[in-house]
Amino acid sequence: MSTRFDQAEPPVDLVDRIRQAIAHGELLPGRRLVENDLAAMFDVSRGAVRSALVVLDSDGLVTRSPHRGARVRPISLTEAVEITELRAVVEGLCAARAAQRATPDERAQLRRLDRRMRLAAAAGDTAGYSSLSQAVHQAIREIAAQATAVDVLDRLRYRSVRYQFGVARLPGRPEQGAREHGAVVRAVVAGRAEEAEHEMRAHLESVVAALYDLGAQDVVHGTPQSAARDGVPGGSERAVPAHPS
Repeated sequence: MSTRFDQAEPPVDLVDRIRQAIAHGELLPGRRLVENDLAAMFDVSRGAVRSALVVLDSDGLVTRSPHRGARVRPISLTEAVEITELRAVVEGLCAARAAQRATPDERAQLRRLDRRMRLAAAAGDTAGYSSLSQAVHQAIREIAAQATAVDVLDRLRYRSVRYQFGVARLPGRPEQGAREHGAVVRAVVAGRAEEAEHEMRAHLESVVAALYDLGAQDVVHGTPQSAARDGVPGGSERAVPAHPS
C-alpha cells in the first residue's frame, strides 16, 4: 500500500513526479492543475500537492493565480531558444572543466554512455537516446564540479526538459545528436578543454536549429492559442511540446 505524503513533509519526490508528468505530456501546457485531481493521481494529500505547486511555480513549470488556480506553464519557442543559448555558454564551460578534471573511471563512464547512445540512435530508440543524452550532459556537469553552473543548469533543465523529447523525434535527429555528443565525449576523454567547450557549444547551437525546425512543423502539442482557449493568455508564438524527444 502506498503511503500518503504528510502535508509538512518536503514534497521532493512528489515535485519530481509532477515534473516528469509535465515532461512526458501527461499534463499538457495550459492544463488546469486541480489539487484534488493531482492528489488522487499521485496518491498524496492536497497539502502535499499545494506545496509541490509552489516549488514548481518557482521553477517556472507552473503558473499560479489566486482566482484561476495553477496551470502548466506553456513555453514559447523564443524562450526555449533563449534557454538553449544560455545552456550552450554554461555547458561549454562545464565541458572544458570536465576535460581538465576527468579521472580514468569518469572517462570510461563517458565512453560507455557514448556507445549506448549510438546504439539507441541506430536502433531508432528515441526515448532511449533522449534519456542517454541527458545522462551524458549530467555526467559532464558532475565531472566539472562547478556547483554554481550546476545550480543554474538544473533550473534551466526543469523548464527545458519539456521540449527535449520533441526535438529527438525530428527525422534524423537522434543520429545527428549522437554524433555531436560523441565529439564532445572524445574531446573530454582526451583532455582537450578548448575543443570540448567548442563541441558542446556547437551541439547546443544545433539544438537551437532543431527547435526552429520543431516550431516550423506541426508536431506541437500545446500552443498559446490552445492554452488561451483553456483560460491562459497566449501570444502569437507556438508553445514547445511537453513530450519526450
